[in-house]
Amino acid sequence: MRPRALAAECVGTLFLLATVVGSGIMGEALAAGNDALALLGNAVATGAMLVVLITVFGPISGAHFNPAVTLAFLLRGEITGGRAFAYIVAQALGGLAGMLLAHAMFDLELLQAATNSRTGPGQWLAEGVATFGLVATILGTLRARPNAVAAMVGLYITAGYWFTASTSFANPAVTLARAFTDTFSGILPAHAPAFVAAQLVGAVAAVALFRWLAAKD
Repeated sequence: MRPRALAAECVGTLFLLATVVGSGIMGEALAAGNDALALLGNAVATGAMLVVLITVFGPISGAHFNPAVTLAFLLRGEITGGRAFAYIVAQALGGLAGMLLAHAMFDLELLQAATNSRTGPGQWLAEGVATFGLVATILGTLRARPNAVAAMVGLYITAGYWFTASTSFANPAVTLARAFTDTFSGILPAHAPAFVAAQLVGAVAAVALFRWLAAKD
C-alpha cells in the first residue's frame, strides 16, 4: 500500500468536508435566512472544490474521496480489497478532520451532534439516485474523456444539490462527517445509516449498468 495514495485520499476528503461544512456555515451566515441562496453558495463551492481536488490528487490516488466510489472500483476489479479498505478508512478520517477544521475556522464548538432531520422514502431514493448518477458520471467519463472527469464530477455534484431532495450527499464519508456538525449541512446521526445504505445501493446499480453497457454482444 502506497502511503502517498492514502495521504492523498485523507487530505482530499479533508478539504472536501471543510468545503461542504464551511461553505454551508458561510452561506447561512450571509444569506439572511434565504435558504436557496445558502444552498447555492454551498453547491458552487463544493462543485468547484471537487474539480480542484480531483485534478490535484487524481494522479496520486485516483481521487476517490468517497467510499461509494471506492466500492465501485473494487466491484470492477480495479483495486484490491486491502487497498479499498485502507482508502475507506483514510476517507472517513479525512472527512471527520475536515468537519472539525471547518468548525475551528468559524470558532464553533468542535464536537457537535447534528439536529437536521433528513429521512423518509423520498430522501433515501434521492441518495440512491444521487450516488448512482455520480458513479455513472465517473465511469462514463473515464470511457469517453478521461481528462474531463474532474469537471464532470464537479458539474454533476453542483447540479445534484438542486435536483435531489436530499441535496446529494452521495458519499458515506461525507454523511458520517455531516452527522457531527449542527450547521446548515448537518444530518441527524440516527438518519445517517439509511443514507449510507441508499448510497451503496446506488453505487452498485451504476456498476451493474456499466458492466452491461460495456459487454460485447
